Amino acid sequence: MQTDHNRIFVESTKRLLRRGAYSHLSKIVNKTHAADLAAVFRSLSVEQQRKLLEMISDIEQKGALFSELDEDTFLELIEGLEFDEIVRILESMPTDDAADIIGWLPEEKSQAILEKMKTAESEEIEDLLRYEDDTAGGIMVPDFIALREDVTAREAIESLQKEHLDVEMPFYLYVVDEYGKLVGVSSLRQLVVVGPNTPLKEFMTTDVFSVQTDMDQEEVAKIVARYDILAVPVVDPSNRLMGIVTVDDVIDILRNEATEDILKMAGAGEEFVETKSILKSTRIRLPWLFASCIGGIVAFFIISKFESSIYKVAYLAAFIPVIMGMGGNIGTQSSTIVVRGLATGRLNVRDIWSVVFKELAIGSILGLVYGTLIGSVAQFRYSIEALAISVALAVICSMSIAALVGSLVPMGFARINVDPAVATGPFVTTAIDIISVFFYFTIATTLLDI
Repeated sequence: MQTDHNRIFVESTKRLLRRGAYSHLSKIVNKTHAADLAAVFRSLSVEQQRKLLEMISDIEQKGALFSELDEDTFLELIEGLEFDEIVRILESMPTDDAADIIGWLPEEKSQAILEKMKTAESEEIEDLLRYEDDTAGGIMVPDFIALREDVTAREAIESLQKEHLDVEMPFYLYVVDEYGKLVGVSSLRQLVVVGPNTPLKEFMTTDVFSVQTDMDQEEVAKIVARYDILAVPVVDPSNRLMGIVTVDDVIDILRNEATEDILKMAGAGEEFVETKSILKSTRIRLPWLFASCIGGIVAFFIISKFESSIYKVAYLAAFIPVIMGMGGNIGTQSSTIVVRGLATGRLNVRDIWSVVFKELAIGSILGLVYGTLIGSVAQFRYSIEALAISVALAVICSMSIAALVGSLVPMGFARINVDPAVATGPFVTTAIDIISVFFYFTIATTLLDI
């Protein structure tokens, strides 16, 4: 339903732009959520994007739109904008979103923008830019509610009403000591059900889930998802509260990390290629297919080695696709299951051998089932028992080894702290193709005595 809504909105926007119905379109644009506008922007030319941006009257909506755009779209869009306009929009944005966008800009331009912005905001953004993009420090929000432990419930509520009106996540009130170190947390519910003169230290929760500034963003997302919290505090090595990571950022992290893994596993790089130009997309995908190309050449030489056998018994070639295909499919299944398990925390890298042996057992059982089936087809078609046995054994070996490789390689990469997703896709399937061809012809030439 949402997809149909987006499609209709995109088509309507394009039609109104073609007709020059800017007055009508302006009313629609100013009532549309920034996320929906961003979806439209991806299918418009740069000139049309700028025209649409000019129609937005609310500076905060422009900022919300900026935060929804991907890097390439944003960089193309701002080339024609006035410098002061860019600064005004960035000043209206949450600090963490502004920091992400400024991080996309060339250093000279980003420095000029920071110098032009209000001092307090630019300092907060510069502090965020000190951290790596994919860490808790890089994605945290520096605006949060933190009060001393001796503050009463009444004083805390008054502080919320007067001083913390613009805080992004007002559902948690963090409690710090005199040195700014995190000592507890209180929810709004806890705050309003206690007596007004009760100090925070008497009803706050001291068992606080927190993360270090250098923790990887994917690990941060797992913590928020595991404990069903709306935000997690970020602390420095001395436990001083630096910021918070909110659940909306966690949703973006999970989506981006999942997309990265899928692209890596498919051998399509790790960037969002669907929004890039033909040349950029080609350049990103080109090197990832190199392993597949090399594997194909190796498989060619292996088959060439058995050329005389194929010449004598031509029907040997008929079963190459199914044997390679069955091995490749189960290898992809095993690697996908393992990579997903590692990403979600359901599999632990310390359990490498139990995971590998389980996948090997599954591959062997499936190989036995499909080996018997395909061997029976070979027997029915050619009535040559040795050929049927060769095909059956080749399928069993291919699927067993494919499950072994598909699980062992990503687990092994995770063990040495290398992203397991990069080991799948073309790399695993190509290795399995080579092994399948080799085992098939070795078994067949031995049993058929050719």
